[in-house]
Amino acid sequence: MNELEYIDHAEAALKAVELACDRINDESDVDLDNQRTGGMITLSFANGSQIIINLQKPLQEIWMAARAGGFHYKFSGTQWLDTKTHLEFFADLSRYASVQAGQPLVFSA
Repeated sequence: MNELEYIDHAEAALKAVELACDRINDESDVDLDNQRTGGMITLSFANGSQIIINLQKPLQEIWMAARAGGFHYKFSGTQWLDTKTHLEFFADLSRYASVQAGQPLVFSA
């Protein structure tokens, strides 16, 4: 994948995260704040915890830092997969955000 393709896919993933945050805030009582600065989104939860999603352009990856740890995702051609576990980015984000929010949250591409 060339750099332009990476940027297109990575930016689409970040946009999906932002849209999911808006939907979650509209449809639930979760206090989920999201702030984007360039290639980074910070999700802040009512309990003070955060999830940080960050583009790593030189490696063509998306990195996520959550209470559960740090994770690296590479684009497989159809989805972003963890480089160690091969689990899908949005499924992982949903799981980790749900734990940090204390209630089920769903993120999707």
